[in-house]
Amino acid sequence: MIPRLKEQYDKKIINDLQKKFSMKNKLMVPKIIKVVLNMSLGTDSNDKKIVQNCVEDISLISGQRPIITKFKKSISNFKTRKGATAGIKVTLRSNKMYEFIDRLVNIALPRIKDFQGLSLDGFDNFGNYSFGIKEHIIFPEINFDKIGRIRGMDITLVTTGKDKKTKLALLEAMNFPFSKKINKKGIN
Repeated sequence: MIPRLKEQYDKKIINDLQKKFSMKNKLMVPKIIKVVLNMSLGTDSNDKKIVQNCVEDISLISGQRPIITKFKKSISNFKTRKGATAGIKVTLRSNKMYEFIDRLVNIALPRIKDFQGLSLDGFDNFGNYSFGIKEHIIFPEINFDKIGRIRGMDITLVTTGKDKKTKLALLEAMNFPFSKKINKKGIN
């Protein structure tokens, strides 16, 4: 079964963006390649039970088993040791990616208390948009009674957009709620 957002992208968004930016070919229209979810564990990285609970939470949110990331070298100021657990990450592509984006935009983000929209400062020069979520309990898959501690996570969307205007237009067409404030850098 084709995800609803993928179907909308194929039938409507591609044509709209192609007309808006006068692109000669549909393959020039930007698309989302992958979504990366990352949860840092901080001081709880030594407790195997907490790590396992976080792995289960990310698995429920993403629908796919995450990998546990390790520190590459020891840094005494940060109290990290080489090989110790740093966090958890999962990369979503194709149908799971579109299903996650649909749930994120339509269910999870509206559940954030006093949500003013996503910042426009999250765009970089390589086709990525990154933002953070302070509470992972906004996802309906998480049972509030079973979690030990509320954690945040980073979400990165990797796109094929060439400039910030096309990337922003793509995400707005997918109903991402951006704040109306213009960032310091502006949208080029």
